[in-house]
Amino acid sequence: MEVIIAPKARSDIASILAWTEENFGPQTLKRYAKLIATALEQIAENPERAGSRQRPEIAEHCRTYHLYFSRKSAGRAGDRIRQPRHLLLYRVTQANIVEIGRVLHDSMDLHANLPEEYRSSPE
Repeated sequence: MEVIIAPKARSDIASILAWTEENFGPQTLKRYAKLIATALEQIAENPERAGSRQRPEIAEHCRTYHLYFSRKSAGRAGDRIRQPRHLLLYRVTQANIVEIGRVLHDSMDLHANLPEEYRSSPE
């Protein structure tokens, strides 16, 4: 499936990676960037893959996928992020396009950070 990464999600990713580099260094930055890319690829392959969840309490067509579920695919044991703390907030349109709306820390209020367009049905 095609994946569209919304501007807010792109901004989220940039902020996450900048914070990661600042606080953990360039090696961890590379690992986290690979983890995010792997999660995006896996969701594009199968938006309903194990670990993804339908989230009707957030919005009717909203799904989430925690980066934790992509850890093993993103690197060898010594090179992987042990406890990622972010998730993809996404939906699948009627045209079978995966729209990544946000990439958020798992402690954030997802409903409060939901893109406005997610409050209606995807087209």
